[in-house]
Amino acid sequence: MTAGRTLPARGVGRPERLEEVESDLPAAVTEELGRFLAARRETCADLAPEFVDAVDDLSAMALGGGKRLRPTFAWWGWRGASGADREDGPSPDVVLRTVSALELVQACALVHDDLIDDSDLRRGIPTVHARWSARHAERDWIGSSERLGGAIAVLVGDLALAWSDDMLRGAGLDAPTLSRAAAVWDAMRTEMLAGQFLDVVGHATDLATPEGVLRISRYKTAAYTIERPLHLGAALAGADDDLVAAYRRFGTDLGIAFQLRDDLLGVFGDPAVTGKPAGDDLREGKRTLLVALARRHPDRDAAAPVEHALGRDDLGPADVDAARTALRRLGVVDEVEERIDTLTTSALAALTTAKIDPAARDRLTTLAAAATRRTF
Repeated sequence: MTAGRTLPARGVGRPERLEEVESDLPAAVTEELGRFLAARRETCADLAPEFVDAVDDLSAMALGGGKRLRPTFAWWGWRGASGADREDGPSPDVVLRTVSALELVQACALVHDDLIDDSDLRRGIPTVHARWSARHAERDWIGSSERLGGAIAVLVGDLALAWSDDMLRGAGLDAPTLSRAAAVWDAMRTEMLAGQFLDVVGHATDLATPEGVLRISRYKTAAYTIERPLHLGAALAGADDDLVAAYRRFGTDLGIAFQLRDDLLGVFGDPAVTGKPAGDDLREGKRTLLVALARRHPDRDAAAPVEHALGRDDLGPADVDAARTALRRLGVVDEVEERIDTLTTSALAALTTAKIDPAARDRLTTLAAAATRRTF
């Protein structure tokens, strides 16, 4: 329990608290994160004052934007399993703190992903490794600026993952509920790291296939973005196996569709909206489904601009435009859009037969549309 804060007794004030949280769930998550990170900042300031800059960078990453999709799916997974109706279950405040910990897992993934991809910007601001490389140069420290930036990014990402565990386990869950939640949490972390590993190795071997790309999307994105957060919510509510299975099917299909939309935005997104340079995924050489389908296309001449653009640090606007035009002419953009539609339809079908709270079903349906039709 958070120091100096009194939580409502189980079953007391639940409808009012639910309405308050659900009126702006992302803001409620941000508030919980801010409270947790502020307390940790005080501890770190006492431990090592110079460490505070790194903690502040983590806070900026965790609090400075994002759609709060993961805690939102977890919350509605709990609500869909009628978790709020259980007198012996965790209170809304405890659930809110628990699901908010997912944002620290996300922060870990983003910091490390930016380092792996050598991205200078995230949401329009310098990434952690870029920020520390710049500080090294500005402060005239010895050694390599890039190496320091990379080392600090590893540590900040590790800190986020460690604190996510602390936030989960200190949220106030009773022992049986924590045991159920921890099993899901542990699986989610392993899947996320396995997906990142497969992505890195796939890039190094340059053997990306459509099937391999979809497997990476399954573990690197779908599992920890939608599938496991929903599963976590179900675990908090003590849901039965049938609902868990429906949630996992919904989450897997929708999570892959979410990643495919992200891949499209990585090539065709507006930098003013995405916060990243035009065609940044091409510049980074990401082996997305778009790229895998283009490489498999029999018309090699038509696919040449895509191959030419991959992994080029000096990629210019004309090269980006040529690759975009090629991807459209090859038909792979339409193919990815079709896969997004098919996966989204399959995901929604999983909800139609599940015994789920009607309000939560409606909310999850709305979230599915937001996740797969977004422009940012």
